[in-house]
Amino acid sequence: MNESLLRELVPAVIGVLVRRGAGFASAEDAVQEALIRALDTWPGDPPRDPKAWLVAAAWRKFLDAARAEASRRGRELAVETEPPAGPAPATDDTLRLYFLCAHPTLPQSSAVALTLRAVGGLTTRQIAAAYLVPEATMAQRISRAKRRIAGLPLDQPGDLGTVLRVLYLVFNEGYGGDVDLAAEAIRLTRQLAALTDEPEVAGLLALMLLHHARRASRTGPGGRLVPLAEQDRSRWDTRLIAEGVAILQAALARDRLGEYQAQAAIAALHADARSACETDWVQIVEWYDELLLLTGSPVVRLNRAVAVGEADGPRAGLAALAGVDPGLPRYAAVTAYLHERAGDLQLAAELYAEAARAATSVPERDHLTREAARARQLLAP
Repeated sequence: MNESLLRELVPAVIGVLVRRGAGFASAEDAVQEALIRALDTWPGDPPRDPKAWLVAAAWRKFLDAARAEASRRGRELAVETEPPAGPAPATDDTLRLYFLCAHPTLPQSSAVALTLRAVGGLTTRQIAAAYLVPEATMAQRISRAKRRIAGLPLDQPGDLGTVLRVLYLVFNEGYGGDVDLAAEAIRLTRQLAALTDEPEVAGLLALMLLHHARRASRTGPGGRLVPLAEQDRSRWDTRLIAEGVAILQAALARDRLGEYQAQAAIAALHADARSACETDWVQIVEWYDELLLLTGSPVVRLNRAVAVGEADGPRAGLAALAGVDPGLPRYAAVTAYLHERAGDLQLAAELYAEAARAATSVPERDHLTREAARARQLLAP
């Protein structure tokens, strides 16, 4: 055990906790608790990244203390105050319709597709793109789902996981597509979070808020796409970021990790960086590892390769693409980016052009076309 290393890391770890919102005294206490745990566990199981391990352990200690203090204050307030009189706030039945369309007799994929089409307002084309299948295949899936529940009483609500998946896809279409559904997805997820104590609901809400906080900076004049590294971070909505981080921290403290919490943790690390070069890519890779274990998703594996390329260099990122289906959307764009960072501008330009031809939206196509032209310009003598 290298105790001198631990002492050297203490100021940096305290600084991370303070930037995340902990008071200095609370951060010091939490780090001391984490150091005690490190002295117990590291000799037999040393971490790959000591600083990241200490930050995570100290943050958990801080959250435990903060929750205990909040519970104490809550008990005091409960004794002193009464809920205000008056009618309950009005709500609509949209969320109930989501549950009813997610019928328990349907496979999850069919239930999600039907709900997206019938209640979520998405077109068959949009749903097919989300599932990476042809539009005709998705149309058949939705038709089969309708036939299967025809005549059945819609009095058996579907499972929570199916509804979360629907809300996630609705938000993604609203965030990145040509129909603005993001605000509606956030509204419904807020309702759901108020009705259940499930950490994954909170994780999904945090994920939505953290992504929505960056929305104003994602496009420039004329709808031009602005990559994350080039976004004006002063335009990010710090109120939404703070709310999303607080919700995520409370969910993670429950120690029942799910895919939406893991995705939200990645988004929070991006939001925590004051500039692109300060992004903690090592922690992001670790969260992608967790997410990959939870989902096995090829899209997650593709995104993880980008993070590996940032953390360990472009050659490592290209190696991480092994086994990823080249037919995935964005595969050519990711490969182009990693080859450009590795210095192979000719191949990068070709791959950017290939990705532009396969793009499914005009802003994405235009962005990739500009990237191809920029790579070619760098090649010019």
